[in-house]
Amino acid sequence: MRDRGTKRRTAAIGSASVLAAATLIAGAATAPTAYASAGHGQDREARGAAIAAARAAKAGIDWKDCPADWGLAKPIQCGWVSVPLDYAHPYGKQIQLAVDRIGNTGTKQERQGALVYNPGGPGGSGMRFPTRVTNKNAVWANVAKAYDFVGFDPRGVGHSAPISCVDPQEFVKAPKMDPVPDTEADKLAQRKLAREYAEGCYERSGEMLPYMTTPNTVRDLDVIRAALGEEKLNYLGVSYGTYIGAVYGTLFPGHLRRMVVDSVVNPARQNIWYQANLEQDIAFEGRWKDWEDWVAKNDAAFHLGTTRDAVQAKWLQLRATAKKSPIGGVVGPAELISFFQSAPYYDSSWVPVATVFSKYVAGDTQALIDAAAPDMSDTAGNISAENGNAVYTAVECADAKWPTSWQKWDRDNTRLNQDYPFMTWANAWMNLPCATWPTKQQTPVNVRTGKGLPPVMIVQSTNDAATPYAGAVELHKRFQGSRLITEQGAGSHGVTGLVNSCINTRVDSYLLTGKLDAADVTCGPHATPKP
Repeated sequence: MRDRGTKRRTAAIGSASVLAAATLIAGAATAPTAYASAGHGQDREARGAAIAAARAAKAGIDWKDCPADWGLAKPIQCGWVSVPLDYAHPYGKQIQLAVDRIGNTGTKQERQGALVYNPGGPGGSGMRFPTRVTNKNAVWANVAKAYDFVGFDPRGVGHSAPISCVDPQEFVKAPKMDPVPDTEADKLAQRKLAREYAEGCYERSGEMLPYMTTPNTVRDLDVIRAALGEEKLNYLGVSYGTYIGAVYGTLFPGHLRRMVVDSVVNPARQNIWYQANLEQDIAFEGRWKDWEDWVAKNDAAFHLGTTRDAVQAKWLQLRATAKKSPIGGVVGPAELISFFQSAPYYDSSWVPVATVFSKYVAGDTQALIDAAAPDMSDTAGNISAENGNAVYTAVECADAKWPTSWQKWDRDNTRLNQDYPFMTWANAWMNLPCATWPTKQQTPVNVRTGKGLPPVMIVQSTNDAATPYAGAVELHKRFQGSRLITEQGAGSHGVTGLVNSCINTRVDSYLLTGKLDAADVTCGPHATPKP
C-alpha cells in the first residue's frame, strides 16, 4: 500500500515509481502494567515493552537544537529515545529513534500534553510535524495552543537506524521497465527483479528485517510516550499511521487519551497486506477517472479534451510514445505512472499534474522531464527515497504472510488489470518481493476494543484511492464508542490537513475537549481545486 506523503518514490524493482502512500497527557514515570491486554502470543514482547517504557520514563529525552542538516530550525528541538531491536529481549541490542517537538503556543494552563504524529508509509517520517507551528498552519492553530507537536522517525526510517535494500543511485535510475507486461518474458524479468530486491534487503539490512513490524513500531510509540513523561498518549495518524493507531489501541488501550485517525487502512487481518493492495488498484482507477473528469471540465485551461474519454486517449497516447522511446531518454511508462499517480492521491496535485500534461501536449517536453525524471544529483533525496521504499517493503512483508504462488499473483493481477489498468501491475511488482521474503512473516494483530479504550475519532473521504472508504467503516465497527466523520464526494488522501470547516471544527473540539458528536457525521467535500 503506497502512502508516503507528497514525495515521489521510485520503485526499486523495475516497475513504477510510487508515492508513499502512502503515508499518521500529563507526565507519568511509572511502568505501564497493561501488557496482558496484548495476548496474541505476544506476552514476551508485551513485557519487554513495559520494561523499555519504564526505562524510557526514567531517562526522559535530552532535548537540544536539531542538527543543522535536518532542516528543523529553532525553536524545534530534537532528541533520541532508545528502544530494543527485539522486544522479546528488552536488555539486548538497542536502537535509537529520532524525535522532535515544539512546545504548545498557548499558556501553561492551556497545555494538555504532547500530540504525537505519524504521516503513514510504511516508511514516512513524522519529523516535519512541528513545522505546522513554525509555518503558522491555520488549520492546526487552535490545537497547537494546547499541545506540544511531536514527530518521530519510526524504526528503520530516516535517522532511526535506517535500513536499505539497494544502492540509492541505482534505485532511482531511469527509465525502468514498463510495469504492464506484454509477454511472459516481461513477467519473468520483473519476478527476477523482485527476488533480487528481497535478497538485497537481507544483504544490506538483514539484522533489522525480522523486527520491522507494525506491532514493534507500536511498542516504540508507547516507549516514546513514556519518554515524553506522558501518562497517556494523544495521537494523530494518517494513512498507514491509522494502522499504527489501530494496533496501538488494541495492544495499549488503557494508555490512550485521544486519537484521531485519518484516511484509514482496513485493519481486518485478511486485508493485511496482499488484499489491501488489490483493493487500492480498484480505488485508484476510480479516483483517476475523477481527475480526468475535472481536467475535461477545465478544458479551457488545459486543452486536453472536453470528456474523460478524450483525456484518457491523450494519456494512452503519451504512454505509448514513452514506451516506444522514453521522453528525454529517461521518462518511460514507469516514470509516467510515478508522476501522474500523485493526482489520484492528492487534490493538491490536480493542477500541477494537469499543467505538466498540458504543456507536453502543447509541445513542451522539458516540463515533463523535469517533473517525472529522477534527479541524480540529489543524493540526499535519493537516499531518502530508497530508504522509504525499503521500509515500506520490510514492514508490509514482515507484518503478514503473503502468497508464495506466482500463479496466484499472476491470476489476480491479470484479472484486475483488465478493468483497473492505471496502477495494478505497477503495484504488483512493487509488492512482489514479499513472495520471496527471506525472514519470518507474522500474523497481523486482531484489532479490537480493549479495556480502557477511549472514544476514537475516525475521518475519511468516500473516494480515497490509497485507503478505500471500507477501511474506515471496518475500524469504526471494531472500536466501540468511535465516531466516523465522512467527507462525502471527496477523495484527497489525508483529510484533516485540508480546509473544511465541518471537519476542522470537530477535530479541534475533540482534541481540545475530548467531545465527539452523539452520532456519526457526514460533511460535504472541501473546495475543488481551481486551475
